[in-house]
Amino acid sequence: MTSSPEFKPSDAAPTFQRALPGINFGRAWTVALIMFSIAFAGWELKWRAFGAEPTSRSSDGSWATQRRRIDHGEGNRTVLLGASRILFDVQLPVWEQALGERPIQLAIEGTSPLPMLEDLAGNKNFTGRLLVGVSPDVFFTGFGYREGVVEFHRKETLAQRAGQWLSLHFVEPFFAFYDDDFKLMTVLKRQPWPTRTGVKTLLEVRKLTIQDADRNTTMWSKVENDPAYRELCRTVWAQGFDLPMPGLETPADFERVAHAQIDRAVAAVTTLRKRGVPIIFVRPPSIGPYLAVENRDFPRAKSWDLLLARTGLPGIHFEDYPELQGYESPEWSHLSAGAAARFTGALCGILKREHGW
Repeated sequence: MTSSPEFKPSDAAPTFQRALPGINFGRAWTVALIMFSIAFAGWELKWRAFGAEPTSRSSDGSWATQRRRIDHGEGNRTVLLGASRILFDVQLPVWEQALGERPIQLAIEGTSPLPMLEDLAGNKNFTGRLLVGVSPDVFFTGFGYREGVVEFHRKETLAQRAGQWLSLHFVEPFFAFYDDDFKLMTVLKRQPWPTRTGVKTLLEVRKLTIQDADRNTTMWSKVENDPAYRELCRTVWAQGFDLPMPGLETPADFERVAHAQIDRAVAAVTTLRKRGVPIIFVRPPSIGPYLAVENRDFPRAKSWDLLLARTGLPGIHFEDYPELQGYESPEWSHLSAGAAARFTGALCGILKREHGW
């Protein structure tokens, strides 16, 4: 039997100790601040050179801020619902000058107005007037890109409200890069990365608007004046013209889904009319290939005409009024800033002349 020799402390390898260098925290923070400032300024200047400018964000918080006005004493005001065409095409200052009241803008891009219509139907604080925009591809499919804003409004925390207030007053008025379209991860995602064979990548909707604090929205001048950017925006729309939505593969599918959305409208309208709320549907302009696809998928007799017949409400369709036609629509779906102002004036004239608004 063998045994190991007795271990003695003196036999251990010598311990290496390295003195940590002293840290000058003041200098470290100064270097970090300088590097951050250079990167921050560079990112801001990049987007300024691209044509961006400071603008209020179309966030859930900004929508909720306007929605709360109804519960805080302004329930008798005119409210605008709809998708992006009502948001872009109806200019609040022009409306105010024409009809003496600045409406509450609750239209939201890419989203059916029906969840918002149902929300107001269930809110006894609302007793004003209601204009509801009808974009066929959104309204009659119930598409809800941002329908979560209604639930956000109901559950918004004090911290979220505070964040929205700080953003609105101390960030959005000063920085052009503060836009979802200019997020670093969004920009990286848009790069021409290699894709797997057979996998088709769809282009995402790009920045289209400039927005004020009360959600008055106009088309971004780059869409109007930059031919390459305008063509990119058209390409984004065109890629969906022949791409079927799930559950909407046949004309019968379109008709079935449209009937379901009209049923929702009838139920909400019935409740609102019992409260004496005047409601008008408006079909804003679209042109070119976009209009052709809407007419193909949602024939007027089976969509717009049926909506008015079943709700018993009046409607203003741009094809029925010469003064609502012939406006510049750079990417086929929304009006340019100048055209939107003229369109709003013409629309208000019809509302005043034919509906007593």
